[in-house]
Amino acid sequence: MSATWFECKVKYKKTHETGEQKMTTDTYLLDAVSYTEAEARISEEMTAYTSEDFRIMNIKVANFSEVHPFENSDRWFKSKVSLVALDEESGKEKKTNIYLLVQANDVKEAFENTTQAMEETMGDYSIPSITESPILDVFPYFTGEEEQLEKFNVLESAENEEKVVKETEEV
Repeated sequence: MSATWFECKVKYKKTHETGEQKMTTDTYLLDAVSYTEAEARISEEMTAYTSEDFRIMNIKVANFSEVHPFENSDRWFKSKVSLVALDEESGKEKKTNIYLLVQANDVKEAFENTTQAMEETMGDYSIPSITESPILDVFPYFTGEEEQLEKFNVLESAENEEKVVKETEEV
């Protein structure tokens, strides 16, 4: 099941490097089932982020097909990817556009990361545009089950290693 991503604009007082506080409107992205859940989640995230009062100015469905975070990157870029397919009836090429949100430090790195994200794609594609996104941070849905599965896999692999060691010692 693919995630539905919501762009949330939040207005709050932000302390700048100079120490002064200014009203700022920042955009965040999160996945949710509905607008109501998106509002609840952004409220929860912002409460943890700032002690100041904040207002949710806008919530809208984002048109991202996929979100790809990359380590050691601090900005988000919107990559337009045109998937090329051949229409068998007319014999012409048909392009379908999708949008990826890719984390990178600059446009060149965003292009490289988009290419890396598209590695598994079997069909032809082109990347007609990459623009810096106003999105400050992304909050994917996290149930806690992922952590449990990770622990289970670690335990399972440790048990398998013990079995291999015992079998090797017996031989």
